[in-house]
This record gives sequence, C-alpha cells and structure tokens, in this order.
Amino acid sequence: MSEIAIIGAGAWGTGIAIVLGRKGTHRVRLWAHESDVCESISQKRVNEKFLPGRPIPDSVWASNDLAATLLGAQIVVSVMPSQHCRALFQRMRTLMRPETLIVSATKGLEEGSLQRMSEVITQVMKGDEGLIPAVGALSGPSFAQEVARGDPTAITIASADVALLRTVQQEFSDPSFRIYTNSDMVGVELGGALKNIVAIAAGICDGLGFGHNSVAALITRGLAEMTRLVVACGGRAETMAGLAGLGDLVLTCTGGLSRNRSVGVELGRGRKLPDIIAGMHGMVAEGVFTTTAAVGLAHARGVEMPITQQMHAILHQGKAPREAIQELMARSGKSEGGP
Repeated sequence: MSEIAIIGAGAWGTGIAIVLGRKGTHRVRLWAHESDVCESISQKRVNEKFLPGRPIPDSVWASNDLAATLLGAQIVVSVMPSQHCRALFQRMRTLMRPETLIVSATKGLEEGSLQRMSEVITQVMKGDEGLIPAVGALSGPSFAQEVARGDPTAITIASADVALLRTVQQEFSDPSFRIYTNSDMVGVELGGALKNIVAIAAGICDGLGFGHNSVAALITRGLAEMTRLVVACGGRAETMAGLAGLGDLVLTCTGGLSRNRSVGVELGRGRKLPDIIAGMHGMVAEGVFTTTAAVGLAHARGVEMPITQQMHAILHQGKAPREAIQELMARSGKSEGGP
C-alpha cells in the first residue's frame, strides 16, 4: 500500500484525503493545524469545520503531529495556505526522505518573493545539500465538496519529473477523479493562482447587480491577462486553454461554492474586507493574498493586467468597487488581441 501524507486539512486537503482514502490502496495521513479538526475526523469521521457532511474513509488517519504524519511517506501533498508554505516546509525538510515525491495543491503566490509554490518548496528543500526534490503542482476545476461527493472531476498534475507525473496520475485517479498530465509547471501554477483574482472581480459584478454580460467579459479578458503573464514568465499559452486555466477560471468565477467569488460578491454589496474575512471562520480566499504578488510579478515582467490592478486597488487601497469596474469599462479602445 502507498503511504501518502497530506499537509493541510482545510476543505481541499480533506477532499483529496477522501479521494485517496476511498481507493482502498493507500494509507493516508492527514495533518491538521487545528486540534479540533483532528478530533472531529478521529471521532466522527467528518471534518465538521471545513468540509461538513462528507464522510472520511477509515483509511485516513488525522493528526496534528507533523513528524508522525510524514514518517515513511512516499508522496507528500501540500495543501496549506500559500502564506504558510515556506515556514511549514522549513519544519518538514528534516522529517522527509530525499526521494519523497512532493505534490503542491496550493493555488497561490508567495507575497514577498513573488514565487510560485513549487519554487518556494524547491528552495527550502534544496537547502545546503543541493539536492533537487521531485515536485509537482496539482490544479484544475475542483470544488472540494463536489470531489468529496464523488462528482466526476478532471484536474491536472504538472511537473518536469516524468516519473512523478506517471506516479501521481496512477495513484490519484479513480473512476470519478481523472488526472491529466502537463509539463508546464509555470502555466499550471500561475493559472491556479491568478484565476482567484478574476473570480473576486466576477463576484463584485454580481454584488453590484450586474448581469451575465459583465461576468462573461471579465472571464474572457481575465483569461487574456492571465495568459500574458504566464507567457512572460516562461509558461505556455495553450495551458491557459486547459483545465488549470480556462477550466478553473470558469468554475471559480461562476460557481456558488467559490470562496473568492463570494468575497467579491460581499465587496460589491458594500461590505469591508476585514469584516468579510472575519466571517469566513478560518477559511482562506487565496485571491486576497495573491493579488499583491500578481501585481508585483506583472510589474517585474512588464505585463499590463488591468483587472488585477483594479482588484488590488479595491482589496488593499480602499477603492470603491463600482468605480473600479467603471474604470475598466472606460479604458481606451483596444484590439482584442492586445492588452
């Protein structure tokens, strides 16, 4: 049986644990920062805090002991919020074997360094020894509630390591959870991070009372600016037409379970960001953190990203949502192929 450790027991980490646990061919250990989450899973076989109503298979063992969770793990799945990634891997690096495969399922960018999660993980795990770990990125359209329910879902694993791609595709796939492979780590990771920003904008349109035309325009132009940054960073434009680009963007901009879209809806209705975050009870909308890093990355690469810039102004500079959307519409005329 495969030994798999999942670090992070939020909704998505728990959803992945359910997928892997129901196969019956894995021993799955799920690390949670919160002791009440471990208690809920151990005693009731459900994560009442982050994924209520979804039974967790008996093959999934929950703990808040990092060393015990990682002991003997062949695959480690990283599902912590992006701002905790570096600190957690600094704690984990001495607890993991060099040959362990690492799968990042966090959709975000590190705010200070502007790095993707695989870059953060590689930098930390490489350390002084110079050993390069095998790292992949898991992304695509996947609400945890629907994955845990067993709804048909298709996502992508990206890596430069062919053996990792083959192993993850084989170990994670089941009849309702299909894994595609991709060698474009840059595109897959940036797609997963940047779509959250556009989803906040889509939610704002809804909160302001705008209709489907507005959201369709945002999704289309959002995809265009995502693609520009991906290509400028060395990724492939065609990746943005796939599951980790367009697929995840459409889901997050239109789905009622999207936390980023929900934040946007509340902003559009006039609520303040600190109040919205306080009401999320520990759940994370990655787009709030990613927006600052995306603006910095776009500036560094000389890429124009008007939607991202307006979302940053709303989230971090107090700009009125209606004013930001009106400014996007009032921009000078462009060719559709341009920014």
